[in-house]
Amino acid sequence: MKPTVYFTLCLISLWLGCSKNNNTEITPSCITEKINAIKKEDVRNPPTKVYRYQYQGKRVYFFPQQCCDFFSELYEDDCTLICAPDGGITGMGDGKCSDFFTERSDPELIWEDDRK
Repeated sequence: MKPTVYFTLCLISLWLGCSKNNNTEITPSCITEKINAIKKEDVRNPPTKVYRYQYQGKRVYFFPQQCCDFFSELYEDDCTLICAPDGGITGMGDGKCSDFFTERSDPELIWEDDRK
């Protein structure tokens, strides 16, 4: 009986360890650096969020605009700025990726500023 309990506990441990989503392992360091820079600023209103998507066959990182006339930012894995999908004076971004909101897929919130 003891070997069965031990084996079951090992399987549960392996399953729990594999099912954890650790964003620091899969988020590029340059994106993590941008998040760390935001953490050093005052809390924004609304609090900052960062999303990961698939877009045009690439994994991309979306930093939504913070207010009014500011642009949002869309980055590649290497932190190359692709475009500003929305925001700005017109609210339509910089026009370089006007299809982002209709073509993106696999949304994942990778970070949200939970400071008060």
